[in-house]
Amino acid sequence: MTPSPPYWLQVAKRLVRNKTAMGGAIILLLFTIGCVCAPLLAPYPIDQMNFSDRMVGPGAKHLLGTDDFGRDIFSRLLYGGRISLLTGLITVTIASAIGVTLGVIAGYYRRLDMYIMQVMDILLALPALLLAIAIIAVLGPGLTNAMIAIVIAVIPSYVRVTRASVLSIREKEYVEAVRALGIRDAVILGKHILPNILSPIIVLMTVQFGSSILAAAALSFLGLGAQPPAPEWGAMVYVGKAFLGQAWWMSIFPGMAIMLVVLGFNLLGDGLRDALDPK
Repeated sequence: MTPSPPYWLQVAKRLVRNKTAMGGAIILLLFTIGCVCAPLLAPYPIDQMNFSDRMVGPGAKHLLGTDDFGRDIFSRLLYGGRISLLTGLITVTIASAIGVTLGVIAGYYRRLDMYIMQVMDILLALPALLLAIAIIAVLGPGLTNAMIAIVIAVIPSYVRVTRASVLSIREKEYVEAVRALGIRDAVILGKHILPNILSPIIVLMTVQFGSSILAAAALSFLGLGAQPPAPEWGAMVYVGKAFLGQAWWMSIFPGMAIMLVVLGFNLLGDGLRDALDPK
């Protein structure tokens, strides 16, 4: 009999066959390449002002037009993508690390479950964006504080998903067996439980990546996140809204960039969910 291929290889094959997921992956790949190669692709410095070219529409000289200071929108979009993608990466990494840890503790140690989940329920009682605004009101505006606020706002999602997975896994026979052998809890959690709950966590991280970028852009639009002249997409939309009548491209193109990146992560997340749980 031919041995079946490894589990993660099967997941990769199912994911590649999913056209929707591949469409999202291509969108994200193009944006990532564009942002990483921004110094090579950007035709102008992001802070170069040219008042003779103020609010020039899209054309050969300026592919996506210019803003109210004559700065090239295309160049600022490329560099702004670095800020947005890095914001999503940092917030998802920190939030998942804290949330998964708390979720594992809550699901495995039932004595601590009530205390951890009561705190999470309090955080979940407020909409994530409203909670982030309240936190920034205390910490002050700025991109770093916005990332801290987003991390705190999304941690409960990871805790709930992880806790639910641990509660189902901890009752399995093989976990009961290794526990009866006197294996330390740290080994049980790291070797027998955590590897078996990765699938829903990976899917949640993928979707939350796009949500975090959208939340950071929303906070910047409200003047609570990245501050001008930083070329962050949400801040660019905010600046351009005052000129929608005569320079629509100042807001439309950054808004389209946000929409496409979030769409890419959502499509990839849906595909990952199907690939990791084909049933």
